[in-house]
Amino acid sequence: MNSTIQPLDPIAFAIGPIQVHWYGLIIGAGLALALFLAIREGDKRGLPKDTFADLMLWAIPIAILSARIYYVIFEWGYYAQHPGQIFQIWNGGIAIHGALIGSVLTAYVFAKKRGISFWKIADIAAPSIILGQAIGRWGNFMNQEAHGGEVTRSFLENLQLPEFIINQMYINGAYYHPTFLYESIWNIIGFILLILLRRVNLRRGELFLSYVIWYSVGRFFIEGLRTDSLMLGGLRMAQSISIALIIGAVIILIYRRKKNLAKDRYQDKTNQALTHK
Repeated sequence: MNSTIQPLDPIAFAIGPIQVHWYGLIIGAGLALALFLAIREGDKRGLPKDTFADLMLWAIPIAILSARIYYVIFEWGYYAQHPGQIFQIWNGGIAIHGALIGSVLTAYVFAKKRGISFWKIADIAAPSIILGQAIGRWGNFMNQEAHGGEVTRSFLENLQLPEFIINQMYINGAYYHPTFLYESIWNIIGFILLILLRRVNLRRGELFLSYVIWYSVGRFFIEGLRTDSLMLGGLRMAQSISIALIIGAVIILIYRRKKNLAKDRYQDKTNQALTHK
């Protein structure tokens, strides 16, 4: 064991007895940037200025809660023995698929109540969501979690990684795949792709469905490298859900086109902002 390599301190600062963790700060920064970009784009696309701010008041706490519930359910064997840790989300342990389920359902109900197209909201938010995910993975980095299997230091050096990343991947006497970084890079590429697809002026809903497909493809392969996957029987849950999401998104895309439910396009502005197509 190389005792000279010390992990980065997961605690950013403390105010008296209150410790503020990098994990929470990084997740919060990702959410703040995502909200800022969504508000700007929503304004361009003719949505009321308070739409995304109001939506996030509901979506963020529900997403965090659903992400934690999802994780705890699939790790119940552990949490049943340590119930006091169920609410300690600052130590990690939230599942992005749980967060997506909670936030999408919240957005759907919100859109219905506001008389705004859910698909329009989803399309505008898609690049923001995947960028927020890319940033959020660095919270896993600070906690030395969401990593892959064991590798050598030379393997990491050959990836031309900065020293601080290589050292942080040294955990309990071994080096590991920085799968948090693989997913973060995949998501950044996805963000750029979605921004470019905006210019293509896809039909309504197809930008969000493109996000679902892109993210799920990357998550399927990256999940195969991880050592901390949530399992159901012998299956990795994230991989199973990724396959289901890819198939479901393709089916919905084709169905909406065949039924002419996606005749409106992404760049349609105010005159079609409040339709349910």
